[in-house]
Amino acid sequence: MGRLRRSRVHNARRDVHRAARTRVRTRDLDQIQLLDLDPKRRAELEAQPLDFEKPGLAQHYCVECAKYYETDAALTSHWRSKVHKRRCKQLKEPAYTIEESERAAGLGRAERKPPTVAAVMEDVVLAAT
Repeated sequence: MGRLRRSRVHNARRDVHRAARTRVRTRDLDQIQLLDLDPKRRAELEAQPLDFEKPGLAQHYCVECAKYYETDAALTSHWRSKVHKRRCKQLKEPAYTIEESERAAGLGRAERKPPTVAAVMEDVVLAAT
């Protein structure tokens, strides 16, 4: 006969595993914005010396995506791809800073003065009437 069960019943576990793996982890957007897009650093990354351990001998590197490519044709086709254009659009947005995350969590500095006792008493009297 055939299979009695539905296939791929453990897809939730598979998806979590794929999301958590770090095998093909590239640089984060804030690292690229702060370090790699600096004109001096960008020139260094685009003109790297020969490295036999990296794909394409480290001669074809996309700075925005932080990836090496085997050939120049592969790099130029990557520049025309939707993935590269999406990454460039993400890099144009300002980086999410630590101060901004603390303000979102309510840990930032208070910019207004705390209410005085007289102001609180006024509010209580107004609410009672």
